[in-house]
Amino acid sequence: MSSRLVIIGCGGFGREVHDVVDAINRLAPTFEVVGYVDDSPSRANLDLIESRGSTLLGSLDWLSEADQTISYVIGIGSGKVRRAIDRRLLEGGYESSTLIHPDASVGHDVRVGAGSVICAGVRVTTNISIGRHVHLNLNSTIGHDSILEDYVTVNPLVAISGEVRIGAESMVGTHSAVLQRLRIGDRAVVGAGACVVRDVPADAVVKGVPAR
Repeated sequence: MSSRLVIIGCGGFGREVHDVVDAINRLAPTFEVVGYVDDSPSRANLDLIESRGSTLLGSLDWLSEADQTISYVIGIGSGKVRRAIDRRLLEGGYESSTLIHPDASVGHDVRVGAGSVICAGVRVTTNISIGRHVHLNLNSTIGHDSILEDYVTVNPLVAISGEVRIGAESMVGTHSAVLQRLRIGDRAVVGAGACVVRDVPADAVVKGVPAR
């Protein structure tokens, strides 16, 4: 029997999350997407979710009042926003679903937290800890013995080397690289195309090659 699932956020990544669900369901019926919730959807995004046969159910309040057998996944890019939504729904007794695209590879001893989304082409090697509601976008790679804390966002084509630790709510930009054994602090931002060669403190924004 398929699990009933609501996608929070009908923007670009929310709709990519729906693609991950469709890919999982093509192998075996696993999830029934009940619809989307979004506090301020654009008309363009509403048209796009309707074009795939889905619908906007309402704001986040709709889910807060729904049957607790419905699970949720957060398709919103901001780690800070994901944390706030997750806390609210956890307090309401709801559970989140974890999504791993069939075309991703996940190695030995990889722990994936509730609500995390691993997109197509992602490569996660061995002895890796991935926290709650982490987003691993298309074709990113995570090296051995790394730790990604809660609500981290890894954008497409990122290369994270071995023994790296990325703090909660941090964002690693498209096509950037993080060298081995480095630490990225909580809420830090690594710019697109950057090469991180030294530790990044909490709340810092770094960019360039080498990242500064």
